[in-house]
Amino acid sequence: MAKEDYRFALRLSERGEVVGIGDGIAWIRGLPSVRLDELIAFGDGSTGLVFQLGRELLGAILLAQKHGVTAGMAVTHAGRNLAIGVGDALLGRVVDPLGNPLDALPPCETAEFRCLDAAAPAIIERDFVSQPLYTGCKIVDTLIPIGKGQRQLIIGDDGLGKSSLALDAVLSQRGRNVLCVVVLIGQPRSAVAGTVEALRRAGALDYTAVVVAEANALPGFRYLAPFAGCALAEHWMRAGRDVLVVYDDLSRHAQSYRELSLLLQRPPGREAFPGDIFYLHSRLLERSTVLLPKFGGGSMTALPIIETRQGELSAYIPTNLISITDGQIYFDARLFAAGMLPAIDIGRSVSRIGGKAQHPAIKTASARIRLDYLQFLELELFARFGTRLDAAVEEKLRRGRQLRVLLKQDRLAPLSELAHLAWLLAYGDGLLDSLSPPAAGDLLPTLFAAVADAGLTLEDARERWLTTLAASLAVAP
Repeated sequence: MAKEDYRFALRLSERGEVVGIGDGIAWIRGLPSVRLDELIAFGDGSTGLVFQLGRELLGAILLAQKHGVTAGMAVTHAGRNLAIGVGDALLGRVVDPLGNPLDALPPCETAEFRCLDAAAPAIIERDFVSQPLYTGCKIVDTLIPIGKGQRQLIIGDDGLGKSSLALDAVLSQRGRNVLCVVVLIGQPRSAVAGTVEALRRAGALDYTAVVVAEANALPGFRYLAPFAGCALAEHWMRAGRDVLVVYDDLSRHAQSYRELSLLLQRPPGREAFPGDIFYLHSRLLERSTVLLPKFGGGSMTALPIIETRQGELSAYIPTNLISITDGQIYFDARLFAAGMLPAIDIGRSVSRIGGKAQHPAIKTASARIRLDYLQFLELELFARFGTRLDAAVEEKLRRGRQLRVLLKQDRLAPLSELAHLAWLLAYGDGLLDSLSPPAAGDLLPTLFAAVADAGLTLEDARERWLTTLAASLAVAP
């Protein structure tokens, strides 16, 4: 505004006052027209997010503290909602839920901002899940397939390999034109550094953005972290890109929300969680979908991770997330102790819509493997009683033990869809019947190399696949 255009006039504005502060929460009197999820500015330049509206006081989450908020400090409207910078500038970066860099690099230069908490796409904007998303895991890609736009829960006790599976899924997107967002919630700094280093070594940071709220961060930051990651992914989805989002993990997120709610004196419910804990996660995960071409045509696939106690699936938060998501991958402690890695319980794991997106060749080759494996587990339990078994049952047990060895896989070693089809056909057509289970497992790299050298694709005829696999086994030592 030019100097000559300036006019003196009466200006009215609201002003509040800090009444109390502690544990990342500020209690404020005044600001009668303030709204939930609105940003407010403190007198020292700090910012906060309105989280609780009361008759006399309002509660705000402290986000950025400059010099220190104290009682009696003035508070005003910031005039905007909480948003994060989005765009390709975030790829390869490690940021906090507000977009501030945590990797000792300059701030991300973004031209567009997106609100952290936004409405999920309407039903009219959504399309059917029709394209597969490969995680590189034998069990998941063949028996529990995931489609682009699906919400697949990873559930199990602590230390069983849930995060490793999600990390494998991120590494498997290399060269597939799928962007990734990894959200780390409430983890110690050593675990965060290990995850970032694993992504860097595999070259996955080139297409991945990492959002971090460490264990020592304020509860408000841990609460906002998954919404920040979802906002980044939503921008790319609206731009027509395919995105994979990993929330590691939502157990700590729920605990942070419970902590905030109790600090703000909200009435507790079951297990001391507030009554709207179901809505908290549903409004986050419902934003993952496939969009119709006229609404962008992109997709957002969500892999939320949840922790159980002693394998208890009927706990409050696990049951909530199971009902929200499109299936779950269940990790079992007994399988882990027995050395079956990844320790995925095939009987309890399910993918409700991923089968529609699975490639027909893989779907056909794996049609009976799930049932055969579950029957083998029952027969093996029965055979432990020492009863005499006929030849047919002995053959099923032998093939089941071989399948158990074939399903084993090292962490951070994702396989391509061609490798999946190779071992499925070799096992299903009996090409490995003459080998012992350990020998069959040792020959898998030979099969994978033969498929790569022959230039096979999933669309090639089944006969050509079998000829190539048989020839590779014939020359194997």
